[in-house]
Amino acid sequence: MAVAQAGNFTRAAQSLHISQPALTVQVRQFEETIGARLLDRNTRTVKLTRIGQQLAPVVQRLLKEIEGVVHHAHDMAAGIRGLVSVAAIPSGCARLLPRMISAFRKENPGITVSLKDVIAPKVVTMVKNEEVDFGVGCFTDMDPSIHVVPLFTDHLRAVLPLQSPLAGKRVLRLQDLIGPPLILMDPLTSVRMAVDRAFESIGHFPTPAYEVTYMSSVLGMVKAGLGVAFLPSSSLEMAELSGLTSRAVNHPALTRRMVAVQKPGRQLSPAAMKFLNALVAGCRNAENVENAAASQGR
Repeated sequence: MAVAQAGNFTRAAQSLHISQPALTVQVRQFEETIGARLLDRNTRTVKLTRIGQQLAPVVQRLLKEIEGVVHHAHDMAAGIRGLVSVAAIPSGCARLLPRMISAFRKENPGITVSLKDVIAPKVVTMVKNEEVDFGVGCFTDMDPSIHVVPLFTDHLRAVLPLQSPLAGKRVLRLQDLIGPPLILMDPLTSVRMAVDRAFESIGHFPTPAYEVTYMSSVLGMVKAGLGVAFLPSSSLEMAELSGLTSRAVNHPALTRRMVAVQKPGRQLSPAAMKFLNALVAGCRNAENVENAAASQGR
């Protein structure tokens, strides 16, 4: 293309920063590969042959596509563009991660974040199988081979109807929740494991009046007056608590350590690393706000 545009081997070689004999050899080899003469040469000018004229637009398009690929790869390497895939437990997908993704996208419009909500054991499996870049969740029995990045400590709160007698208390004791019917989450969830662990520490083994999988179902059942539930504070939206209220429960076991998990030895792409760093910083800020609110007796 340089020769065709310049109409001269010497000028074309200068524009490509190579020697004229080297360019002549490359063009000859290309013609041999094609099996046809592409350039008509004389002592003064060089012009495209009939076949060369037909081939030139195709080559020009290919060169533009290659240039686009190189430019895109450069942006990906710089963390300007890219696709990030994250697996997270449903409670992380309900409020925390959507807000983090929204803030991240405003600063990084060229990066797309794909979010998959799955239960905790599936998060680790997807990370190990390299189905996602990293995972987010709370894990009681962590695989020692998995690399862990701390995010924040999540506190579980009791969710109850406004008309509940317990709503009059500012802070609840775990013993206060032995009597009312309990709406508990699936035993495989980190929320349920924390609740069971807390009750067992005071010698009580709770039998749920109702057992559900999703937090939206929990809230619906509490609104219907069917009992009291435990949900993570990071997942509670005030709009969802219409007709309900939440109270802190004074027990150290009612916490979850939220972490990001990576497969050791697998280097994250610049885009994935950029999002993980933003997630860590965002969680740190959110935890500071949560602690400040808790200290004021929210």
